[in-house]
Amino acid sequence: MGILSWIILGLIAGALAKWIMPGNDPGGLIVTMLIGIAGAFVGGFVGSLVGLGTTGGLSLGSIVTAIIGALILLAGYRALNR
Repeated sequence: MGILSWIILGLIAGALAKWIMPGNDPGGLIVTMLIGIAGAFVGGFVGSLVGLGTTGGLSLGSIVTAIIGALILLAGYRALNR
């Protein structure tokens, strides 16, 4: 998957993670979207490590994996900023 696809996937994952986990985040929507991009990378990496396959292409599975990664990073970010 190209870097542009990862960024687009991360933006979608960040928006969906913010929708799933609403609340006031320090940094607002921009930081949440950046966390979504990082979550796409983390989700793909962890998914490949545990045998869930890679996030190759924009599919439902890759979006779910990226959202899970974004949720994990968003929860960690909130925990560190309390």
